[in-house]
Amino acid sequence: MKKYIPVFFIASFFLTSCEDFLTVVPETRLSSATFFKSQKDFEQAVNAAYAPLRTIFNDRAWLLGEMHSDNTYYARNVLFGATDNQEDLADFSVPESNGTSANTHVLNQWRQDYLIIARTNQILSLIDEVDFDAAAKANIKGQALFLRAFAYFELVRYFGDVPLHLTPVGSREEAALPLSDEAEVYAQIISDLTTAIPLLPNKSKQEAGRATEGSARTLLGNVYINLKKWGEAEQVLSPVTTGGYSLMGSYDLAFSKNSSNKNNAESVFEVQYLEGSAGLNGNFMYQFMPRPISAAELKPIMGTSNPQNIDGEGNNIPTPDIIAAYEDGDTRKNVSIGYVELKGSFRANKVYPYIKKFQSNHSQHNNHGMNWPVYRYAEVLLFLAEASNEQGKTSAAVGFLNQVRSRAGLPATTASNQTDVREAIFKERRVELAFENKRWFDIQRTDRIQEIIGAYGRRIIANPLDYYYPPLPGAVPRNNAFTNLNKYYAYPAAESDLSPYF
Repeated sequence: MKKYIPVFFIASFFLTSCEDFLTVVPETRLSSATFFKSQKDFEQAVNAAYAPLRTIFNDRAWLLGEMHSDNTYYARNVLFGATDNQEDLADFSVPESNGTSANTHVLNQWRQDYLIIARTNQILSLIDEVDFDAAAKANIKGQALFLRAFAYFELVRYFGDVPLHLTPVGSREEAALPLSDEAEVYAQIISDLTTAIPLLPNKSKQEAGRATEGSARTLLGNVYINLKKWGEAEQVLSPVTTGGYSLMGSYDLAFSKNSSNKNNAESVFEVQYLEGSAGLNGNFMYQFMPRPISAAELKPIMGTSNPQNIDGEGNNIPTPDIIAAYEDGDTRKNVSIGYVELKGSFRANKVYPYIKKFQSNHSQHNNHGMNWPVYRYAEVLLFLAEASNEQGKTSAAVGFLNQVRSRAGLPATTASNQTDVREAIFKERRVELAFENKRWFDIQRTDRIQEIIGAYGRRIIANPLDYYYPPLPGAVPRNNAFTNLNKYYAYPAAESDLSPYF
């Protein structure tokens, strides 16, 4: 298997009826009946199951999990026209009708997660029937279980009750299932990960970029944290601290600035991108830039040989709120946030913040290879801090918390009782994991949507200039801004056309 997981599309995995002995599977057609015959076939199939993660993290997750929070906003460009699908997410104004939404980003997130599920279901339904190396089989099976659990964890956090597909879909009629309630979905996620953990090798023995025992433990710990099963979270996460992971010496080294720093000691699981023409590259840094930005303004940030002007509306711009959240002396602030002057901006103050932590010099415009950090060891420590504190083990919680603070150049926390330590961990997660698509889920799972997002919306409506609106007539938040503070996104309307269940 290659270091960078390639994009394979295993087409036409349809189950063939055995009711008639004259039924013959065409040998020239790629199907589940003709393809899955060897270890190599299953390796290609599991590669295909990773592939949607690139689209999810390059194009979707930051919109639904970061810009849909108080950490980032958009830089309004009144000359660009409507960008409702993105603005609706940032403004908490996603229109709904009969429990469904036409938002294209919500739809595409749903489809990409179910694409992972469809591909892993095909693997899991057939792998035990094919004889090949037992260790390789266990590894592939563990990866498939991890990926299916990951996709369902995304879906249950975004939508709540969702259809629970656990076997391949062979026909249009089988594609529509009733909604399973959250408890049932979470039970399946836990089952998949509990099964995956002993099947997966540890990081030192696994090919870079693939799921490991530590990845599965961290995902399961995250699941237990969401369910407030603190003891179970501590139990499953504790072995990760002796699993070969460690904090990098400085915060900036935690991110894949170059190929030698990818999948480093702090990386528990990251999505792989590769600069170049193979179709494995990302361009999320370009999507994050404030606009309009000229080639001359962009070149010092990207370091490319062919920078180009970018017009339109900037996305995922750090808010004044996240900038103010850093304590004095926190080294993470300058690593995470940079500033650029946009001479073409209508704003009097033409200096905009941008997300700097993923910045890495590369060769060609709109084509970079920075990996996306899904789980880092720093988050494992903060998970353990939270799980310990909620069980009354406050001194242990402070110890985990201070490991993260120390690396950031900060003194030990002054919080000492359970309530204060809980808030200190919540605040620490915000700055340590800023722009890594964690903030919305933290606000959601702690039931602080009305408290935090409600107040944030009122600040934007009262002071739009502070949130990157230009001083032009009509450049103000829309009338429906911050009117939809629901815990979950509505189901995709296009999918509801195919299903009678929502």
